[in-house]
Amino acid sequence: MQAPSLSSPVPWLLFLLFSPADSYFGNAVVRCQFNSTRDVVFLEQLFFNKVFLGEYNSMLGKYVGYTEKMRKITEEFNKSKGFLERARKNQKQCEDNRELVYDVMLTPAEPSVTLRSVEAAGTSHPGMLVCSAYDFYPKNIKLTWLRNGHEVTSDVTSTEELSNGNWLYQIHSHLEIDPSPGDKITCKVEHASLMEPKLYEWELVTTSDKNKIAAGTAGIVLGLVFLFPGVIFYRRRNNGHQPVPTNPGTQ
Repeated sequence: MQAPSLSSPVPWLLFLLFSPADSYFGNAVVRCQFNSTRDVVFLEQLFFNKVFLGEYNSMLGKYVGYTEKMRKITEEFNKSKGFLERARKNQKQCEDNRELVYDVMLTPAEPSVTLRSVEAAGTSHPGMLVCSAYDFYPKNIKLTWLRNGHEVTSDVTSTEELSNGNWLYQIHSHLEIDPSPGDKITCKVEHASLMEPKLYEWELVTTSDKNKIAAGTAGIVLGLVFLFPGVIFYRRRNNGHQPVPTNPGTQ
């Protein structure tokens, strides 16, 4: 095979070779690779009979050969201003179309949200709430804390959006709380996948509420204690022999 003229910026070895007698097959692949951090890698890769011969890799900024012959050829390619300029021009096209690819090809994923309480160690606050959003895309998301309908900005800490490594993200927001009776704490989530913000409410249970719940539970248990013996007595009585009524006229 004769290499193309190095003075001409024609596509690098974009060819298909077929030989019915010897079944030779060669192909070249030109592609843009995108990842979840929006980095772009431009590749031109050459294969012959399933052997990876060489490539242009934008991360290296040059052509690389993986066989003895291809190493010699790629050395010449790297000396050619035309070949390198063409490869870098194609790389720039990948980068320029990055946002279009993300906007068109990727569908927003709605976050899965949990709201839970944890112990706030090492603080003067008796407790802490954690609002966590998982498996959402795109990356931008907003978590807001509301207390009885009003936004809370103090005693709030949040992580950055953390990549899961599979195009999806997670984030966690913490609110240190000093609860008052009847307080309603809400985590408001705003994201591109949602038609409108979603509210996740946490209603604080006070000591008096816990006492009421405990008293109600005790009352139910006590009622059952008295109910079961009555049911057992009733069933035993119905299962026993009943007296036969006598006819008043036959005595």
